[in-house]
Amino acid sequence: MSAIIIAEYDPAWPGLFELERSRIQQVAGDVVKEIHHVGSTSIAGLCAKPKIDIDAVAVSEALLSEAIERIRLLPDFTFHGDPYGDGMWTFTSGHGSYGTRLYLCGPENATHLKRILFRDWLREHSDAAAQYAALKRRLAAKAAGDWGFYTGGKADFVAAIVQQASAR
Repeated sequence: MSAIIIAEYDPAWPGLFELERSRIQQVAGDVVKEIHHVGSTSIAGLCAKPKIDIDAVAVSEALLSEAIERIRLLPDFTFHGDPYGDGMWTFTSGHGSYGTRLYLCGPENATHLKRILFRDWLREHSDAAAQYAALKRRLAAKAAGDWGFYTGGKADFVAAIVQQASAR
């Protein structure tokens, strides 16, 4: 297993998101109503795996299949289906630790809504973002490339933040 790379915040990440957003809009703009930069690269100052995470929301559940087919037209994206069974249809581009992960979902998807709550909370609460950064660094150092360990180790922190954000 290769090491989990956690990079310091790169001010180029928002621009990389904008490039991808533009490409998605060009092929699927009439069937996708929202495109969000999510994940750690969307939070200024936060260390992250250097992958741009994007959530795209289809106009309706009925147009989800059309949106999938349109995004599949982007030649550098690989389609992975709905690997977690949560209605988040996944595409990736790039290689290894670097690149883009695009998740396409229908409106009101619970996973997407939780990601937005988490992102917005960390953007507004620098203390929580600092705690999250420290947790990510500790987990990456201990994980020895074990993504299950790394991701699982963040679950309680993420759930607590989402609960706090949902309560307000």
